[in-house]
Amino acid sequence: MPQAIEPGFMVFLGEGRAAAGAVRDIKGSAHLVVNVENGGDFVIAADAVRDVHDDKVILDYDRLPADMQQALRHLHDAEYPAYRAADPAQGTPQEDA
Repeated sequence: MPQAIEPGFMVFLGEGRAAAGAVRDIKGSAHLVVNVENGGDFVIAADAVRDVHDDKVILDYDRLPADMQQALRHLHDAEYPAYRAADPAQGTPQEDA
């Protein structure tokens, strides 16, 4: 049985990738509110969820709203350079995604 999504679950764009945000709220069975790091809250359709396990939500990038895709491409822009991730592309979508 698939794990039910709950507020607080971390959101990822793929297995083994850095977290991109977290689930803030569940809107019935059809929508989630996801907070993207440095991007704010986005309401997404539940069919954008590819997998749920171990309190993690894996999203299907191609099914996300365009404004959320744009925010995901800029997850690390506001980080202070000295503390920026060693690989700032990790966790962000690939250009060919």
